[in-house]
Amino acid sequence: MGMVQKRKKMHYGDTHLQRRWRVRNRRRDLDQIDDDMRTRSRELINQNVDLDKPGFAQFYCVHCAKYFIDDTAMQAHFRTKVHKRRLKALETEPYSIEESERAAGKGSFQKPKKRALETQPTKEEAAAGKRIKLVELPEEDATQDDEKMEEEAEDVEEPST
Repeated sequence: MGMVQKRKKMHYGDTHLQRRWRVRNRRRDLDQIDDDMRTRSRELINQNVDLDKPGFAQFYCVHCAKYFIDDTAMQAHFRTKVHKRRLKALETEPYSIEESERAAGKGSFQKPKKRALETQPTKEEAAAGKRIKLVELPEEDATQDDEKMEEEAEDVEEPST
């Protein structure tokens, strides 16, 4: 009868590998994506053919900063939770240097602006001239909110018999 075979370890840990995995899975930050949407969205949607990138760089999601192999994969991505969460995260204005200075006490506080976003246009729509829309939503005044609350309170009190 033989001895129980022990598994041989090739190395003591994978800490030297974790650094490589962390860098490889790094995605663009929200402020970088916001800058891309404002300045070069048309350029990113209509890229030149690059044989090194998936789908030859013809199918790119500007919001997620991700390449896809074909149009069906990209359209399926537009319906996923990952894409919808990214759109939701991009609705608020990205963190800026001015905001950090206000947080440190150099200036007065301002709420980040909300925006309405739509999913990027397809290649055909982009060729026709459709662009990514970044529409800033107007802020509701506190007085309007107070008026709405008073109206709701009155509506609740009326049904008494």
